[in-house]
Amino acid sequence: MRERRAFQNARRAREFEAFVAGAAGRLLHAATLLTAEPPNANPRARRLLTLALAHTYASWDRLRGEDPYDRARQQLAVRFARGAWHQYGALGRSRPAPSPSVSVSGSGSVPGSGSVAVLARLTPQERLVLVLRMYEGVAEEQTAALLGLPVERVRAICARAMTTLLHPPRGPAPTMAKVVPS
Repeated sequence: MRERRAFQNARRAREFEAFVAGAAGRLLHAATLLTAEPPNANPRARRLLTLALAHTYASWDRLRGEDPYDRARQQLAVRFARGAWHQYGALGRSRPAPSPSVSVSGSGSVPGSGSVAVLARLTPQERLVLVLRMYEGVAEEQTAALLGLPVERVRAICARAMTTLLHPPRGPAPTMAKVVPS
């Protein structure tokens, strides 16, 4: 009995290690996009990923044909939404200010942080919907079910986020120099 249990645990660990080896990079990138942290300095994203993978490992034997990547992505999204709720009071109430190391123009001190800097302008809910829909390719219906929102609301949030990204707010108008007649 002990040998059989030890063999099952070893097989489970090998299967999970193979899954993590294949999926951790993409999941970490998704978590980094969600948290709007620079790719080289992303402690919140790494913590989110660690917790999501720990939950996936704990339920590994109960997956029974389900996609483990889908389960890990769901946990990542749920944990991000819960953390954003606690951090900002509500998932979409306020727009967090970008951190000093990430500039809005994308020319921050960290190379490759342009896409993350742009996402920092969005609310956590807009980032979550946009990453699930556009980066992960999750359907509107599945995103709505995961977040507990109507499909129309997910569609509106995604459209608003895309508008914010494609048409950033303009800065102040340039001042005109006065010409004094001579």
